[in-house]
Amino acid sequence: MTFFSWRSLLGCLILLSLNVHAERPEQHVVLISIDGFRHDYIDKHQARAMANIAARGVRAESMQPVYPANTFPNHISLLTGLLPVNHGIVNNRFYDKSRHAYYSMGEAYKDSTWITAMPFWNLVETHGYPAATYFWPESDARIGGQLPSYHFHYSKYSDYQQRIDQIIEWLTYPDATRPVFIAGYFSLVDTVGHDYGPDAPQTFAAVQKIDALIGQLYERIQALPIKVNLILVSDHGMNAVDTSRIIYQDELNISDDFLVLNEGEQILLYAKDGVSEADVKKQEEALRALALPGVRVFDENQRNHYHMPHNPRTGDIIITIDAPARFAKNKDSRIGPGGHGYLPEHPDMGATFVAAGPAFKQGQRLPRFSNLEVYPALAKVLGLELLRPIDGKLDILNQALAEQ
Repeated sequence: MTFFSWRSLLGCLILLSLNVHAERPEQHVVLISIDGFRHDYIDKHQARAMANIAARGVRAESMQPVYPANTFPNHISLLTGLLPVNHGIVNNRFYDKSRHAYYSMGEAYKDSTWITAMPFWNLVETHGYPAATYFWPESDARIGGQLPSYHFHYSKYSDYQQRIDQIIEWLTYPDATRPVFIAGYFSLVDTVGHDYGPDAPQTFAAVQKIDALIGQLYERIQALPIKVNLILVSDHGMNAVDTSRIIYQDELNISDDFLVLNEGEQILLYAKDGVSEADVKKQEEALRALALPGVRVFDENQRNHYHMPHNPRTGDIIITIDAPARFAKNKDSRIGPGGHGYLPEHPDMGATFVAAGPAFKQGQRLPRFSNLEVYPALAKVLGLELLRPIDGKLDILNQALAEQ
């Protein structure tokens, strides 16, 4: 069941106190994330509806994820405009040494202080307008004391057609209650990509299913008497994993002085209380001395380059592995033929960006750009002032916006 709360009224009061122009935006945005939809899947897997939408609007050659190229860091970056180190979600799972607690996907539903940012739905609400989300990661968390006016708590059993129908229903609401921003999420392509690999016929079939739903959504939007922009994104791509090149955790000879978080491409080591800096350096040197193929231990330059400076969440030691290899906890671990999380510049980690609607130019192709540009672009489309500093700068994506 969806619901509308008094938060929009509160947002109006805040709006007046901020002296922000209160005229309702003419534009609406529907932002759909298709998890694991690699930048080339439209062509590779013949997503004809999405190709048609791109032809009527804008398509990027690729959209670069933040590091690591995993689901939760990137979904939060997309809708905060912040790097993971600044919004707080540095991987799908991690440890916080200051809290002595573990984060796992969806943890902010129970404790929203894991996220240190203003998500876009909160920006919309704070300006006095309703926002809606259908399963965007962590959108059911009361971040900064706020929730979207309309939202659902995540359920993997939710019917995909129901999600499309609900989005259209929201867009038919009267002006006072109609959300100006809607975010939706589909996980199918990522799940199948992990299970069968990016080249598999099963992945082709998953893309076809989602493409049909997206095509239906677009056509139903065209029938509405309001200005609606449809934006399609993904969080990351997908790489074919070579299961003959798995490196097991015990091959790394990690000391018991460390807590270990293994996410397949990345391992984070957290020194336990009382472990000295010298012991950390000794472990780093021992890992480098192994000289395992494709394995690297981040030095300070690499930590800075990938925006993972030392803090309680980013690990005392970061170990990565190059595609198509993978880390595994042990020989009982299930390693599928598809994976992600690798360094963001890897071509197969590139995500999808397609947008069409009155706020976008038609028939434009964009070069690769950072997903941190999405947040300021959304704000510009809806005419919303940014209320907190962000890392994203509207550069390449600005070229796709039509004159308002």
